[in-house]
Amino acid sequence: MDYQLVRTDSGTRQSSWLLYGGLLGPILFTLVYLIEGATRPGYDPWRMAVSALSLSDQGWMQIANFLVSGLLIVGFAAGLRRVWAHGKGATWGPLLLAVVGVGLIIAGVFVTDPALGYPPGTPPGPAATTTLHGTIHFLGGAISVFAGLPAACLVLARRFAGDPAWRGWAAYSLGTAVLTVGCFVAFAVMAAGSGPAGLFERLSLSVGLAWVALLAIRLLRAGAAVTTQP
Repeated sequence: MDYQLVRTDSGTRQSSWLLYGGLLGPILFTLVYLIEGATRPGYDPWRMAVSALSLSDQGWMQIANFLVSGLLIVGFAAGLRRVWAHGKGATWGPLLLAVVGVGLIIAGVFVTDPALGYPPGTPPGPAATTTLHGTIHFLGGAISVFAGLPAACLVLARRFAGDPAWRGWAAYSLGTAVLTVGCFVAFAVMAAGSGPAGLFERLSLSVGLAWVALLAIRLLRAGAAVTTQP
């Protein structure tokens, strides 16, 4: 199958507004957790997860960050489905990206458990108790994001490989999937210790969300809907 860009009017405008979520969501999410992590008293971004920023009196900022960024990425998934209505990955690619957005929303609604001495006054080491909120945060939030992102990359890599105009994106998507998973595994291994778990989680998020943002930019620059011609 060959892919060609087809100009529309109202359809393109509506899709563009949704596609902007794929650009704004990752940028917002990254900027907020970087600024918060660098300025929050008692927080160590080298060791601690981004989710820990949802704790303490200032936690509402990261909670709002999870919710707003998640909604923007869900919107991007809807826009991607409108733009790529047919062809390989037309269903599963947007669906997996929607899972990422929903995972961020879940992570915002269900806050992680205190651990590693944060908030200040918390004992060092892993969480002393595991609450229902903390369990849902990990199972529904973290796994959705860190599994959904690489899965979306792999699904759409197959689509990109079949289109000469996007072939470079096939390799980029595969590399993104590998790095996202690899950095998350390193984070999980170090999460209970004194190693740079926070750094590896941020690397995993940055690599995956950069892919989302660059995909949104590529589609917005095209300024058109993509259809599949048999």
